[in-house]
Amino acid sequence: MRERSFEFYSIVLFGAILCRYFLVAGVTHWFFYSSLSQTFIDHRLRHPTPSRKAIQHDIQLSVFSAVVFALAAAFVLSAYHRGLTHLYIDHQQYGLWYLGASYGAVLLLQDTYFYFTHRLFHHPKCFSWLHRGHHRSRYPTPWTSFAFDPLEAVIQALFLVGIVFALPLHFITMIAVLTTMTVWAVLNHLGPDRLPALFPHHWLGQWVIGPAHHSIHHLKYTVHYGLYFTFWDKLLGTQDLRYTETLAKFSPDIADNP
Repeated sequence: MRERSFEFYSIVLFGAILCRYFLVAGVTHWFFYSSLSQTFIDHRLRHPTPSRKAIQHDIQLSVFSAVVFALAAAFVLSAYHRGLTHLYIDHQQYGLWYLGASYGAVLLLQDTYFYFTHRLFHHPKCFSWLHRGHHRSRYPTPWTSFAFDPLEAVIQALFLVGIVFALPLHFITMIAVLTTMTVWAVLNHLGPDRLPALFPHHWLGQWVIGPAHHSIHHLKYTVHYGLYFTFWDKLLGTQDLRYTETLAKFSPDIADNP
């Protein structure tokens, strides 16, 4: 990989991250909020469509987030060329098995980091500085997926920077993690009704976070802080019991009974 300047990396990565956001969020929003979705959404659940102003706000925050993550990625690439990270490109260096193992390990570590920082963001002394902007979308859409407050974006980017200094990771592994993070965030902000009704009700839905699980968080701030998995919510008592009892009863009215 040819070394480039930090400025070059920053500009190129900013463009790539922003294009990825508009492509993934845009296509997902178009599909799940178009007339096509009326054939499979759960009409028993109420999820008002956010206003154009709310979506514009999410996009504005996402542009700032793209700047933060581009700078973080540019720093990582610059550090890699100086031999300061544990990133590597030869898959035989640690074996093929390590690609999968390290991918799973990063997801678990990222989920843990996200859970505890997310709970911190909701502390009354931190919320207005770190997380209020994201929650302006009471009924999230795919455009909300990358709408971090600037300081929140910095804190989340710090994990991705720090992990390459702590663990040996192949570039493919990092790309897979970033892709998973993007797709998962978009799906989690679809709203509770945009996937087929059976989607979150099977056994897997009890252990991984989906759109219904995260939509409850946007309405009821004291529950559901995880990123990928539900085990921290279950272990530390931040899982909404009504979610585990029946998702079919989901209603925005739960916001009146936190």
